[in-house]
Amino acid sequence: MDSVDTSNFHARLNGNFYGILQWQQLDALWARVKIGRWYFYQVGEALPDSALHGDALARRIDALDALLRQEHDYNYCGIVYADDVDQPALIKVYDPNNIGSSCSNSAMPSPPGWILSARPPMLIEVNAPVPDNRRRWWQLFAH
Repeated sequence: MDSVDTSNFHARLNGNFYGILQWQQLDALWARVKIGRWYFYQVGEALPDSALHGDALARRIDALDALLRQEHDYNYCGIVYADDVDQPALIKVYDPNNIGSSCSNSAMPSPPGWILSARPPMLIEVNAPVPDNRRRWWQLFAH
């Protein structure tokens, strides 16, 4: 991919997003996502080669959803953001154990832990390696 594609992806990633505040809203978002084809990218790992769909996509979303609900033990979500709630094309999911500053204007925001994109994503540079527990978790769903 050329630099135009890269800059377009990063511009979209830094564009306007809507927070998914309630767990019920996340359920509805996942239902919409599961009927499509999505690139599922764990930031800090290799870019996905192809989009997932059907059972493979549903397994990955269900696993991510379970991880979020277990490790973000609050009665609200607030760590998932979509570019469009009704017809999403780009979704950012922040790691509950590494939220950092996802919306600060004064500091460099922390990158999301996962990105779901209807179009091929571009590499996101991270300053720290992916923790081994996340890498092992992700490898369970890589096939």
